[in-house]
Amino acid sequence: MIVKTKPFGDIEVDERQRLHFPQGILGFENLNSFVLLDATQPPFYWLQSLDEPEIAFVLMNPVFFKPDYAPDVSPDDLEDIGITGPDDQLVFAIVTIPKEQQLMTANLQGPIIVNKRSKMGRQAISHNPRWLVKHYILEELAAVKDRAC
Repeated sequence: MIVKTKPFGDIEVDERQRLHFPQGILGFENLNSFVLLDATQPPFYWLQSLDEPEIAFVLMNPVFFKPDYAPDVSPDDLEDIGITGPDDQLVFAIVTIPKEQQLMTANLQGPIIVNKRSKMGRQAISHNPRWLVKHYILEELAAVKDRAC
């Protein structure tokens, strides 16, 4: 299928990359259809809205910079999209990249969780007070590196 995107223009995407968010994403509840794309720079992904081509989110796997991350969300949130165990899911954090890129942050309080089989997703709220809306990715990476030495 051909997908219209703001940053890449029209691109061809495999239908298997399509995701459905029945409740949308917080603040974008009216957007339900997305595709998950590999970004040009790993470890980032692009969650592109099919409903509004100008809306997309940069994502990354939070374990990349926070190895002990576990979303700690309500079981009801997972059941809503058919997840019965950790092997059923992909977990992402929404990344915010300001002009000063070294200050980019990831939202670990509101993870994006996707059922790998059904391709249904949702943004859930973590009940763990340790996970904040803004985790400075480069600081967290430096801390992981320091602990590993």
